[in-house]
Amino acid sequence: MVILVVATTADPASIGPASSFLSMPGWSPGPSLQEGIESFSNGEVRLLKQEKSIIREDDLDLRWEAATGEPVSEVIFLSRHTAASSRPALTVHPIGVPHLRDDETPPQGGRPGWVAQPNPRIGPWLRLLKQIATNQGLVPEFEITLEATHHGPVTNTPTMFLEIGSTEEYWGHQVAAQTIALLLWQGLGLGGGTPVGTWNRTNEKVLLGIGGGHYTPRHMDIVIKDGVWVGHLLSGYSLPMEEPAKGNSKSNSNNPEINGMWKHAIQVSYEATKSAFPGGEIVAHLDHKSFKGWQKNAIVNFLTEHSIRVGKPGDFF
Repeated sequence: MVILVVATTADPASIGPASSFLSMPGWSPGPSLQEGIESFSNGEVRLLKQEKSIIREDDLDLRWEAATGEPVSEVIFLSRHTAASSRPALTVHPIGVPHLRDDETPPQGGRPGWVAQPNPRIGPWLRLLKQIATNQGLVPEFEITLEATHHGPVTNTPTMFLEIGSTEEYWGHQVAAQTIALLLWQGLGLGGGTPVGTWNRTNEKVLLGIGGGHYTPRHMDIVIKDGVWVGHLLSGYSLPMEEPAKGNSKSNSNNPEINGMWKHAIQVSYEATKSAFPGGEIVAHLDHKSFKGWQKNAIVNFLTEHSIRVGKPGDFF
């Protein structure tokens, strides 16, 4: 099994960390894919370098295995991050567009209603990233944060994105690029150390974040603490809910029918998280303040009906 690290020359926030990563010891040229993707090998790690947008590179893990005979255990994409705030940031997040209907076109890749398995390294690597960024002098100028589940491409193995943001000025930031390279180097154990974030546990709790904004602040408060594992993070925009009409007989029941893709989004995200953390206990962590009363009640009822544990204070400490 090999680990794919994927970069594109079209994005300075992608090729910058990749170049810094390749400057470290142990690399040798690897096979090239017919699509013009070149690769480099270092132990079980394969760094893929291409020219196209990575969010459109569907099934890259399966294509690599078909071309080389090497099964892929996980995929890590390097990318830029944009934000209206323009604040410098280093971000980590799972991917998918579970809230989109079949008749909708994902604006940034993926497949409607789909999520990838979240990479188990997300939580441990967020904490390691904060440590490295602090040592590199990027904190407090750079925010170190999770992002909610969003965009593509389609993958079939545990996946995460590592991003540098949030403007062109910072996409090519050399120290930020070096920080991401060090995260890869240390996190994958290429320097001779123990890899960080390898899931081989049983009965440990895994956070499934539900609600809140794109940067999941209330989930971040939990995840930044040692020992917390992270699955999918569904912000409010990934939980579209249609409020029951007043006077509707169903809306007056104890369990009104609330339409929208929110149930599907929760279900597929739970299933993907469970698949990525075999033997783990998936616990839903709700950002209660981000919901109206009828929304929170509907979500809690749905989770309970589907035997998904709802977290309580102290569950993750």
